[in-house]
Amino acid sequence: MKQKRFIAVIGGSECTAQEVRLAEEVGRELARQGAILVCGGLGGIMEAACRGASSEGGMTIGILPGGNREAANKYVQIPIATNLGEARNVIVVKSAQAVIAISGGYGTLSEIGHALRSGIPVIGLNTWSLSRAGEPDNSIIIAHSPAEAVSKALNLATP
Repeated sequence: MKQKRFIAVIGGSECTAQEVRLAEEVGRELARQGAILVCGGLGGIMEAACRGASSEGGMTIGILPGGNREAANKYVQIPIATNLGEARNVIVVKSAQAVIAISGGYGTLSEIGHALRSGIPVIGLNTWSLSRAGEPDNSIIIAHSPAEAVSKALNLATP
């Protein structure tokens, strides 16, 4: 396990059909590359990414906000019940060597912020963009496809 790369996939629990397809393909590609997928363990982007990874025999870990492991989506193989609510967002990103953000709301934005503050690379696929004092902040590395997002995440994954 020490040599495996842990990649977090973050995004909204509510998403469009196009975002579901992106997340599934990210999950499939992570599994093909032998990476372990870490996520928040619930629905939407998290479930789609886990479904994709599972379809290719990949490993999925869900860091759950509540205390019930049964709340995890059915594609999470290792559910971790934290009972921390949204504070579990920090654990999701700190468990990973790189993060792929797909769409998402303010919870996803908080995860992006925690990752960037910790020096964990964030690859964005149809997600937030940042600016400071009206100037673009290019901290989120843009990807235009699931394969590109996974490639960038694996290449930038911190040890």
